[in-house]
Amino acid sequence: MARSSSRRPGINRRAQYSLFVSYVIAIAGAVTGLLALLLAKADPAGFAVLRAAASETTRPVAATLSSMVSGIGSIDEHFVAYINAGSQNAALRRQVEANRVRVIEAQAIEQENIRLKKLLKLTESTDAEVATARLISSSSTISRRIARINAGSLQGVATGMPVRAPEGLIGRVLLVGPNSADVLLLTDSQNIVPVRRASDNAGGISTGRDDGTIEIRPLSAGANPFHPGDIMVTTGTGGLYSPNIPVAVVVALRNGTAIGVPLASPARVEAVMIERPYDANIPPPPGAPEEGDNGEKQGQ
Repeated sequence: MARSSSRRPGINRRAQYSLFVSYVIAIAGAVTGLLALLLAKADPAGFAVLRAAASETTRPVAATLSSMVSGIGSIDEHFVAYINAGSQNAALRRQVEANRVRVIEAQAIEQENIRLKKLLKLTESTDAEVATARLISSSSTISRRIARINAGSLQGVATGMPVRAPEGLIGRVLLVGPNSADVLLLTDSQNIVPVRRASDNAGGISTGRDDGTIEIRPLSAGANPFHPGDIMVTTGTGGLYSPNIPVAVVVALRNGTAIGVPLASPARVEAVMIERPYDANIPPPPGAPEEGDNGEKQGQ
């Protein structure tokens, strides 16, 4: 059966009211538009004022709607950025760790360059150099303080030669092999070095204590003239060590003697220089083996 062409909502009073209100709103909108058009033609200035007032009235609503639209439109960008943040942070952490390693390596290289420059300056300022070498190991025995260098008789190293670093005296050569040699360190109790205080030439004798420090006894009887902070250097007495080589700094006083710490610590020094004795005619130091006995005594 064909639908009736009548648009009457029947006897439903609410539907009738809704239809009536929609008609009224449509007619009012049409009349308002017509009046606005007539006003724009008849009085453009007044219409401009009216339009400005309408714009100010609707501005907050329009701004709110615009921000909502832009926010909804950028949701996907924020979501992608949040997803990528984890991988980006991980990559930045890896980069920071790599840069930290590079900084440490650069600092180590800088310190190595400083030491090598000091050694180069030292070798240029003396004609007593025999060879330069590196400290490659230390003695495994507890009773002796011995280090090993990677230069031996083939490089001109001989028993009794002084060994020094840019920072100061290391010791003297004890045993010599073809390409290596053992060095008796200052801290060994068998190593005795004549020293003096750099500030006023007060003399003393340095002896190792087998514990990483040295003992400095004054030459003159009476009160100990040394004080913590004094710098001790070689005197040249005995003809083995050249004068004015830095030896140790006094750190404490104990039972009438001064306790010092070597300025050239084998734990921090890598490059060393082997020198000829200050007086080439002196005999080998007491306790030093003959050159022909190197093979038999190397393992001691």
